[in-house]
Amino acid sequence: MNFASDNSVGASPRILQALLDANAGAAAAYGADPWSARAGALLAETFEADCAVWLVATGTAANALALATLVPPYGAAFCHADAHVSEDECGAPEMFTGGAKIVGLPGRDGKLTPAALAAGLARYPKGAVKSVQPAAISISQATECGTLYSRAEVAALAAAAKAAGLRVHMDGARFSNAIAAGAGTPAELTWKAGVDVLTLGATKDGALACEAIVVFDRALAPALDFARKRAGHTLSKGRLLGAQMCAWLEGGHWLELARRANAAAARLAAGLAAIPGVELAWPAQANEIFPVLPKAKVAALRAAGAVFYDWTAAAIPARIAEETGRQTIRLVTSFATEDAEIDRFLALAGAP
Repeated sequence: MNFASDNSVGASPRILQALLDANAGAAAAYGADPWSARAGALLAETFEADCAVWLVATGTAANALALATLVPPYGAAFCHADAHVSEDECGAPEMFTGGAKIVGLPGRDGKLTPAALAAGLARYPKGAVKSVQPAAISISQATECGTLYSRAEVAALAAAAKAAGLRVHMDGARFSNAIAAGAGTPAELTWKAGVDVLTLGATKDGALACEAIVVFDRALAPALDFARKRAGHTLSKGRLLGAQMCAWLEGGHWLELARRANAAAARLAAGLAAIPGVELAWPAQANEIFPVLPKAKVAALRAAGAVFYDWTAAAIPARIAEETGRQTIRLVTSFATEDAEIDRFLALAGAP
């Protein structure tokens, strides 16, 4: 019953086989291999765009390098207060940008809104030398609350950002789960809605270690070759990243894996919502569930071997956050989550 993270499970067998196949023989180093070229072509096809692509091994590197292409050292990137780039990357975006400020803004359900962005812009006026200068926004799809931005929400945020002269970054660590949930096509949720740079995560969705920085505005692209190398994220055996990305995308495998994770989450969420005394802090729209349970029940679940995180976040509804006898927890499902795990967890959660 391990629901700690979709990072907790291993890789899809198909992706592991692709790595073994790519391991045979010799190939050009540093990403100049056929697998990396094929990965770029597949991503262009997936996003219906002439995009530029850089592969890296970690989501932190992908986010930090992406923001470094958009935000100068004296700049500011606005995001939701709970966003991963602000709370969970040990200052990597600030370091890779050379000192830019990540500004967290409030918002319900983990979402940034045009109104919150307007308030943030008012705090950091353009041209005021005492203040960092607004340069970009970063939104997460899915959010840190497991919710999804609609196409209209992404477009409205991007329009507000562009009107203020800001670029738009999307942290897509669970982008595949959003697409599998029917939020829109890859193109509709990114460049067609105004996104300039996407960090596309495969690691949480069946890869061993592979993320893509997808740049839709090629004017931003030239610096990334140098930034990735300088940051130590240009793998000498780049084919091992390319092979993972190819196997993940080919035949829609990425969506097949994400659908499995989403279906497991929906089953778990429905079972929890049916238990008296349990509620969900937010709707389960992708593969994360945030149930609110009595603290004694949380302790009993852990004692029985369930693995998960307690959850505190700025976006937790006030009526839940103020309660003392209950605890919000986070449960994450993956492509490898088994029905038996879900059934046992539900039985324990519903036990008197």
